Amino acid sequence: MTRIPAATQSSDVTFNVAIVGQHGRLSYEALIFVASLRAMSPDFKGRVLVAEPQDGPRWQKDPSIRAEPVREALQEMGAEIIPFESRHFGEVYPFGNKIEMLQALPKGEPFVFFDTDTLITGDLASVPFDFDRPGASLRREGTWPQPQLYGPGYTGLWKSLYDKFGLDFESSLDLSQPDEYWRRYLYFNAGFFYYKCPHAFGERFLEYALAVRDTPPVELCAQNFDPWLDQAVLPLVIHSLGGGRDALPEGLLDGSVSCHYRFLPLLYARESDHAVAVLEHVTAPNKLKKVLKTYEPIKRMIYQGRGAKARALFDRENLPRKEQAIRNQLKSNGYWMR
Repeated sequence: MTRIPAATQSSDVTFNVAIVGQHGRLSYEALIFVASLRAMSPDFKGRVLVAEPQDGPRWQKDPSIRAEPVREALQEMGAEIIPFESRHFGEVYPFGNKIEMLQALPKGEPFVFFDTDTLITGDLASVPFDFDRPGASLRREGTWPQPQLYGPGYTGLWKSLYDKFGLDFESSLDLSQPDEYWRRYLYFNAGFFYYKCPHAFGERFLEYALAVRDTPPVELCAQNFDPWLDQAVLPLVIHSLGGGRDALPEGLLDGSVSCHYRFLPLLYARESDHAVAVLEHVTAPNKLKKVLKTYEPIKRMIYQGRGAKARALFDRENLPRKEQAIRNQLKSNGYWMR
């Protein structure tokens, strides 16, 4: 097996790491996330917070982590399970969890949120976060908005949102990119984001998300907000709080320090040898393996070798440009699981 290098603590900044854990796939991903954080950043000083949605009227089934072995394994690794209520989203828009859970985190304490389908592959404390300037993941495709044939274009669509909240649109643009090309406009993946206070960030995130969901600008009447609401609003939140696309050096998060793999088949298909080695290293201990094997996709992909077979289908130096093409190839060969 590839040797996993020891992590080194290179920063005295203390911050909390937050993820969302709920019944089913996300709870098992949370186990892998925490195991990778502990293995690759063993001197991490902050709290590891697993935000757990509670049963309520916005859920048809109880979303909390009901598997006791999963709860116990998380707590044994030092994670704290933090309950929160789903007041505005819930079942109809589960991506809203990452918006609503922010109010349950410790007020005034810097935080980094990660999607649970993330692997920590390096020393998280080596990342030079400036928590006064929020940022988020730039590992994204031009998924939203989708300009219609008769307009408006990207400029008109995005400007309508900035105008709605009284934000300066021009200063958000990347003028090195062509007009009407999606990369010109501030756009993030919500796979990670950070700031100095989760309450301040969460209040702004919720305010903007509800306003866009309930009373979108007329220019956006043909745009789809499911599942894109969080990613449509996130650039506005970050811009309004003084952050931007240049808040972090390139190559760390979504690079040498973290890997947002999305689904295990995609991890095996396209991610680095190092990421695969970290995954298989942190899931190997028998105590954790016993819990993880109860989830069928993990059992098959990691422990029964289907991931390695799926990986053999792809040339990492010549991957399809679009993620959907990778998914289609995995599906056609019987390796797609989620």
